[in-house]
Amino acid sequence: MEETKKTKAKKESSFEKDLGENKNKIEHKPSHGSGKITVVIRIAGEVKVKPEVRETLDRLRLRRKYTCILVKTHDKALMGMVDRVKYHVSYGEIEKDILEKLIRARAMSVKKEKINAGDISDEIIKGKSLSDLGLKPFFRLHPPRGGIRSKIQYPKGVLGNNKQDINKLVERML
Repeated sequence: MEETKKTKAKKESSFEKDLGENKNKIEHKPSHGSGKITVVIRIAGEVKVKPEVRETLDRLRLRRKYTCILVKTHDKALMGMVDRVKYHVSYGEIEKDILEKLIRARAMSVKKEKINAGDISDEIIKGKSLSDLGLKPFFRLHPPRGGIRSKIQYPKGVLGNNKQDINKLVERML
């Protein structure tokens, strides 16, 4: 019995030693203030949408066509949800000036107060959510001026990851 206790203690100490050595190797990603915000716009309508995709869109608060949300790029859970619905939405990293225009044109306060778009965009980039700032967690957008090819993936259409071209699309929808 004593031998098993000694071997267990030896294994635990070697495990703790390995853990201590690996602590320096683990990269810690910042949870707030990374500065990268992804904008997600629902492009597809509600007809012929699979139930699991419809549920995911509902949880993302993309319940109607041409609604938009902001997601922190480093949030793996939300980005996984976005990846699941990539054939129904358009998404990409938003620039600060476009974010400010979006807030100025389409943000709605919960308490019907005036909105300072510059301050709010800075707070969002620092890591706060729209709900924390007293705003509705989604934006309702205009259909894109000039039209879009809505049923085709990114290089030819708008569905999926648009990278930096999402900023042009958001400007056309304000």
